[in-house]
Formats: sequence, structure tokens, C-alpha cells
Amino acid sequence: MVERDDSVVGRFRYRVGAERWEWSDEVARMHGYPPGTVPTLEMLLAHKHPEDRERVAAMLTSIDRVGVFSSHHRIIDTAGRQRDVLVVSEPMLDEAGVLVGTSGYYIDVSGSAEAYRREAIEGALPGLVAARAEIEQAKGALMLAYAITADQAFGVLRWRSQETNVKLRTIAERVVARLPGGGDAGLRTRLDHVLLTAHEDDPAR
Repeated sequence: MVERDDSVVGRFRYRVGAERWEWSDEVARMHGYPPGTVPTLEMLLAHKHPEDRERVAAMLTSIDRVGVFSSHHRIIDTAGRQRDVLVVSEPMLDEAGVLVGTSGYYIDVSGSAEAYRREAIEGALPGLVAARAEIEQAKGALMLAYAITADQAFGVLRWRSQETNVKLRTIAERVVARLPGGGDAGLRTRLDHVLLTAHEDDPAR
């Protein structure tokens, strides 16, 4: 079975009132920093690929208003290496429903999903063939919303399956079932929510 590489997935959080960013050691390592490094907005923007920086900066500066940061972009680590990352998040609300920040994940999608495919072939994912239709549909939704490849989309689905200990087929089925109809302007934001809650039984979330 393929061992999970935690360096390719990490958590982050942003608190609106304090304008404070937090990231896990995994996200720090993605950017080339040692564990325990405290991020700042300036630091995050400095590591965005020059061709993506303006677009991502606009998203980051809107967090105080919308409470989400969702993007597929490139970062350059401290050693000059490029990483292709997908960021998904959801708003953090207090007990009164007031926006207090956002939290989510950085997912390094630089590599292909060949290792995941080998794991499936070796029998670690029973029923994969029977689930092909659901998985392909879910992959298609991810590809459309985040502008990622089929391999990268499969890797994201596999990550959520591992993260939540829910079968890949179930994650794929719920992603497809909970998405809105075509033409929805908020597809990517909606898909962030679906990805982060697809392991739960309640479809009303």
C-alpha cells in the first residue's frame, strides 16, 4: 500500500479580527520553512508565482469580507522550487454566526496520481472498477472548478478519503450528489464546502 505523504497536505487558518495567519508544519515545509515558522500576508504573497500573484492577492485581500480563500495556483519555495497547490477553505463563524476567519487546506498537486493508481491496482481500493462512473464524474467537477488535471483531481479525492477514513467511492458519490446544477456562479466555493464535508452523512450541510 502507498504510504501517505503528509508533506503534501497541510492546514491553514486566518483570523479576521487579528489579521493573523496560521499554518501547519506541513504548509510551512511546502514553502521551504522549518516547523514553527509564523506566516504573514507578505510572506504568503512573496511565494506566489509571479504570474499568479496578482490574482491570488485579490483573493487574499477579500477574505475579511467573504471568509474564504479558494485557489489553484503555483508557489515558489525558499529553494526556488515550484509547487502546484490547491487551496480549499470554509468560513469560520462564531456562535452568533459572525465571520471570524477562514480555515482549510493546502494540497500539493504537483505530482501525478500514478502512485494512487498502483495502490488501486494492487487491491487497496476494492470496488474501484464498479465505482468508476461516480469517480469520473467527481473528477470532472474538480477539474472544472479548480482547473486541475485528471490525475490531480483523483489525488484530491484520494486525499479526502484518507483524511476522513471514508471510502473513495462514497466521497465521489457525495461530491456529485451535493453539487448544484450547471451554470452555478459559485461552483468553486460550493465545491470547497462539498469536499470538506463529503465524509458526513447529512446531505443538508
